[in-house]
Amino acid sequence: MQAKPRPPATPEQALWAMDRLIATHLVGQHQIAQQVNLNVTDLTCFGFVIEAGENLLTAGELAERVHVTTGAMTGILNRLERAGYLTRRPDPADRRRVRVAARPEALARIREIYDPYYARITALFADYGPEEIAVLHDWFTRAGAVAADYLEEYCRPD
Repeated sequence: MQAKPRPPATPEQALWAMDRLIATHLVGQHQIAQQVNLNVTDLTCFGFVIEAGENLLTAGELAERVHVTTGAMTGILNRLERAGYLTRRPDPADRRRVRVAARPEALARIREIYDPYYARITALFADYGPEEIAVLHDWFTRAGAVAADYLEEYCRPD
């Protein structure tokens, strides 16, 4: 497939477009969290549980991803479990730890909300050639690492 011609853009314009996308996502996450009776942190944690799939995460691994203490994660998991979003399973390698799994009905409820959105986003890729998609993937991957490193540095307690 041949890529479509693109209008020129500066790095500053690209950053502003990224900021608008992030802001839209943040507002959307809050609205979706309210619709499913969760707070945005709990919804984000559930997203990480979904992403992990069959490679179930421990509470500690989730706490690291969301930058909360293990004590705070216990509260998050309690709320998600009470709301019917996940179950806790003993870690087969270490009975002192638990791993968390998405409940199928909760996964279906969240997919019902997000799948149409992701289908629209995926459709945008039809306008890009394989080389452009590779550049997008590379940039998002590298920008994600920069963001994670910065948050780690900025949010580190002194």
